Amino acid sequence: MTNNRKGPLSPFLIFSLLALSLLTLSRLSLAVWQADRVSDADGWLTILIQGLRVDIATLCWLLILPAMLATLLPQAGIFGKIWRFVLRVWLVGGLWLMVYMELATPPFIIEYDLRPNRLFVEYLIYPKEVFSMLWVGYKLELAIGLIGSLLTLFLGWKFSGYAVKRMSVTKWYWRPLMALLVVVVGVMGARSSLGHRPLNPSMVAFSSDPLVNDLTLNSSYSLFFAIKNMSSEKSATKFYGTMPEQEIIDLVRQSSGKTGEFISEEYPTLNVNEPSYTGKKKNLVILLQESLGARFVGSLGGLPLTPNLDELMKEGWNFTQMYATGTRSVRGIEAITTGFSPTPSRAVVKLSKSQTNFFTIAELLGQQNYHTQFIYGGESHFDNMKSFFLGNGFQNIIDENDYENPVFKGSWGASDEDLYNMAHKQFTQLSKSDKPFFSLVFSSSNHSPFEYPDGRIQQYDADKQTRHNAVKYADYALGEFFKKVKQSDYWDNTIFIVIADHDASVHSTKPVPVNRFHIPALILGKDILPRQDNRIVNNSDMPVTLMSLIGVRSVSPMLGHDMTKPLAPEFERAMMQFDKNFGYLTRNKLVILSPEKQPSGYRYNFDTKEITPEEATDMQKSVAKANALWGSIAYNKGLYRMPDAENVARILQERDNSLTAQTNTEED
Repeated sequence: MTNNRKGPLSPFLIFSLLALSLLTLSRLSLAVWQADRVSDADGWLTILIQGLRVDIATLCWLLILPAMLATLLPQAGIFGKIWRFVLRVWLVGGLWLMVYMELATPPFIIEYDLRPNRLFVEYLIYPKEVFSMLWVGYKLELAIGLIGSLLTLFLGWKFSGYAVKRMSVTKWYWRPLMALLVVVVGVMGARSSLGHRPLNPSMVAFSSDPLVNDLTLNSSYSLFFAIKNMSSEKSATKFYGTMPEQEIIDLVRQSSGKTGEFISEEYPTLNVNEPSYTGKKKNLVILLQESLGARFVGSLGGLPLTPNLDELMKEGWNFTQMYATGTRSVRGIEAITTGFSPTPSRAVVKLSKSQTNFFTIAELLGQQNYHTQFIYGGESHFDNMKSFFLGNGFQNIIDENDYENPVFKGSWGASDEDLYNMAHKQFTQLSKSDKPFFSLVFSSSNHSPFEYPDGRIQQYDADKQTRHNAVKYADYALGEFFKKVKQSDYWDNTIFIVIADHDASVHSTKPVPVNRFHIPALILGKDILPRQDNRIVNNSDMPVTLMSLIGVRSVSPMLGHDMTKPLAPEFERAMMQFDKNFGYLTRNKLVILSPEKQPSGYRYNFDTKEITPEEATDMQKSVAKANALWGSIAYNKGLYRMPDAENVARILQERDNSLTAQTNTEED
């Protein structure tokens, strides 16, 4: 009778061949889908060959432990049955994960232009919002994922039974040698390199197009690599290299354009900014607009979707060259509330060390006797906002649970109409007090799955639930809000800023797509004169500017520019974090830092939005690198904070005494 049993490693070889076939098929399908971009990068062969390398490494990490055990453990008796069951679960579970992640990849690429990464994990901790969003807007994708999962589990389990049943064991004296061989080959395959560093995405990156580089990976590898990086949260030096700390501080100070304003060696960026307005302190309202890129704003050269904002831009201080620091809401919140420089790490809103004793303008204004609050239509714990805000100066938070009988409620909570109705109610009440107030109001209607009430707008697209229609609705709600505001008691003594957190679905073939960081920013108020400001500005410049406009003399670590004051063109700049790449934009140069590469120079054409290679000077590269590294240093060493109120008063008194003495000396 013929013995059909195979060696102890046969199931691993069979499943590896199956997984490699499926991953290659998926990669090839994605490449065909993105054929134009792959062809432009001349990447067909590289994607397939390097992709196979990544897949083999992935399988080695997955299978090295069970393969080693399979060479050592017995196959007979009750123990053998338990082991074969565990092995089947391991093999089928691994296969399912790889198949599921590949099925989830196309919709993720459509939204983020990358394979699943840390965003995939971060959203999983908010099941209510995420599953509600998926159910409303992604039923087809959910169905495909479910069917694919069921087929994989069913067929995989049957196939694993066939494969595992035919395993055989070798003689006892060969087992240790075979186990050692499995470990050696498995580790070498997982490392996929004889160099100091094992395989990582930068090793197989070859294009300036981030998505093309991501196609070389598989989504399981991409996801777990992101999880590994999230667990460590190492500083930017891991990505961009090192620089002496004092040199970083000196360059960051110099490039800020602030002269003689830094007042502490303990906190290197702590500085004093004198306000341009010196009357009674004004209220401050930040209206943070979800995903409103300049390409959706008619007056900024975009689509005709924002007639109300376009009209308001004729009435106030309009920044035509405003750039976001990132592509996520938490990055926009980080910039507008803290003025912090972007880093390749997560935004400080979500990092552990910044949950308390981290500078925010809410803390600063609290010391100035302001009432500080955050108003949101959804659940404020999303993206860790509630914890961060409450730990850093926000006294009051209003979210989804505080809305009674909302006009409309979608996956992300109450609609923008409800949000602004709540804001108007709050401001009306707060204005009756002698205490000034600061409020951060964060919209959410312009977010997938784009839900909003009927009968408000003339649809731009035939299908209702599209981004274009959501932008129009968000603009409608904003316009209705300002009709009330201009008739209110608080209008005369309040400064408003309408600003986006980031653009929507940032896609690009460039390492940093500058045009997709272009966002609207408009400051309004009774005493704000109409103005079109064409200077390059970051959203991280706005906190400093707003403090100046409301009459707050600030002691803070913020490096942003006070745009109420003259700014030499050489100090105009914007910093942008795009995944692992950092861009430093000035009038005549764009310097981009990418992981484990030297800084590269480009020319950005502000009219055509085109980026072309152009060599940067050593100084331009050093300034960009210093600013890219500073945020991580400040975070890790706890340098981005301000003294308590008593010490602030002392610092200001000492500064006043010094200035008085200097004035007297000059007069003598």
